[in-house]
Amino acid sequence: MNEHRIIASAPDADAFRQFGELLAPPESHGDRRQFGHWLVSTPGLGLRCHLNSVAAVSLPVGLEQVEKHPHAAQIFLPVDVSRYLVTVMLSDPKGRPDPARALSILVPGTVGVVYRPGVWHAGITALDRDGHFAVMMQRGAADDDVFAMIPYLTVTGLRAQELQR
Repeated sequence: MNEHRIIASAPDADAFRQFGELLAPPESHGDRRQFGHWLVSTPGLGLRCHLNSVAAVSLPVGLEQVEKHPHAAQIFLPVDVSRYLVTVMLSDPKGRPDPARALSILVPGTVGVVYRPGVWHAGITALDRDGHFAVMMQRGAADDDVFAMIPYLTVTGLRAQELQR
């Protein structure tokens, strides 16, 4: 069996950039952080917004399936979340998900995330307590939800106190 293990790390905007963007709130009162450019207006694709309720899990987390959306970016904004796990991965040369090239980050509930179109990702994973997210993306293409099984991937992580050091 081809099992992979990775350690989730603190959010790193530069490391995550190839997969999308981390959406931190503006630093000053009255400022705005724009991210609407991720929701490209494409004829025939409508804007979809919904709220997700996600049951909390504890680390380590085992993953066996990932998904991607070839035609649309997907935005997750925490509404009521302590912290959550984001796991993304690059494709292999044949376009399949490559768990050996996965990145997993522990994200505080004050930061959102955008997945670029075509990025393989695990389902959003709430930690500590159940979570709620607002989700936005362009929808309409029939083939925009692609799921794939992967060799078992175990994600471990550091406690929140250790990440803040």
